[in-house]
Amino acid sequence: MLQEFKDFINRGNLIDLAIAVILATFFAPIVTALVDGVIMNIIAAIFGQPSFDSITIDVGDAKLYVGTVITAIVNFVIVAFVCFLIVKAYNSMKASEPDVEPGPSETDLLIEIRNELRARND
Repeated sequence: MLQEFKDFINRGNLIDLAIAVILATFFAPIVTALVDGVIMNIIAAIFGQPSFDSITIDVGDAKLYVGTVITAIVNFVIVAFVCFLIVKAYNSMKASEPDVEPGPSETDLLIEIRNELRARND
């Protein structure tokens, strides 16, 4: 059981996932700063305020804060779009690297060795 636990901890996927979580944690403030500091200020310049939180609907004695939902949706779309642009830029940068052709597979090499040995023995 100890060996299984050691194998689980040493698995590459677990380490990759941990690194991804750490990077995402520290990447979130960058996206937040971009959204709050730049994009929402552009929205404020267009619409007169940086959020839609003031939009409400009165229903009897209750007040529905529809603007808060609209602001959350706008923030989500902006963050999703920024992430899309980052992934697109990363993929184009990654795609520009020359592709290295993989060599022959292990099976192909073994077949080639077998054929060489047969040719020498004949």
